[in-house]
Amino acid sequence: MTKHYCRVTVFIGFLIASLIQNSQSSVVSVGDFNKDFYVTWSPNHVNTSADGRTRSLILDKDSGAGFASNEMFLFGEIDMQIKLVPGHSAGTVVAFYLTSDQPNRDEIDFEFLGNVAGKPYILQTNIFVDGFDNREERINLWFDPTKDFHTYSILWNLHQIVFMVDWVPFRVYRNHADKGVAFPRWQPMSIKISLWNGESWATHGGRDKIDWSKGPFVASFGNYKIDACIWRGNARFCRADSTSNWWNKDRYSTLTWPQRRLFKWVRMHHLIYDYCQDNQRFQNNLPKECSLPKY
Repeated sequence: MTKHYCRVTVFIGFLIASLIQNSQSSVVSVGDFNKDFYVTWSPNHVNTSADGRTRSLILDKDSGAGFASNEMFLFGEIDMQIKLVPGHSAGTVVAFYLTSDQPNRDEIDFEFLGNVAGKPYILQTNIFVDGFDNREERINLWFDPTKDFHTYSILWNLHQIVFMVDWVPFRVYRNHADKGVAFPRWQPMSIKISLWNGESWATHGGRDKIDWSKGPFVASFGNYKIDACIWRGNARFCRADSTSNWWNKDRYSTLTWPQRRLFKWVRMHHLIYDYCQDNQRFQNNLPKECSLPKY
């Protein structure tokens, strides 16, 4: 282990220690897949432990698989521990996301794009608002996500959406609705997770296909926490400033100073694509949010 790696690890660990919060009474669940989720497709490609605490999805030539939450939510924080497909995972996609499943859907996406053996996983994030996306960002992870479980989190409130890996914030999408930027704030969303064949685009633009001789491909999930407002038909309850809706309080309206340091570190060393830097794609007319502050 190099001295540089040690310094980075200590630096991240020190900052994370100052970020982890104590959850309040809004915790919906801390972990039984059999109670909180249902299988959406290919149940014979889903394996769940007897106690419901861990679940794995399998992709082979026949099918991938997926599952979704029983409830829908409007604002909160979702933490999911994931161990990704090891080895040669080119063409595979593991998705962990929130979606409203409407024609004009809102969606907050983690997509883990497999790669050829020895090359890093790419984590792509995207945000749909009123059915429109084109907000992709990509990072290389600074660890091997196939060796152990890591925590991937979405904090979604009235002020911002924060994507985190092991409590390290690497993407922020602020609510600039007052400046004409669309922000997901009205549609409740369910949690969805899937493993599927994305070889047409996922790895090097589709050049590297799935090598089925390396399969079956397995991704594992566990130790999740849903700390969010359950949708009961009235947005007022989820938007209210209450003890249970801790995520809407001022202290969560922007990144803290330690979070900003981590955020800048990821952006400097691990960001490989940002739609806000793609002038060619948008013909020198970048989306409005690209010129607005992130915190």
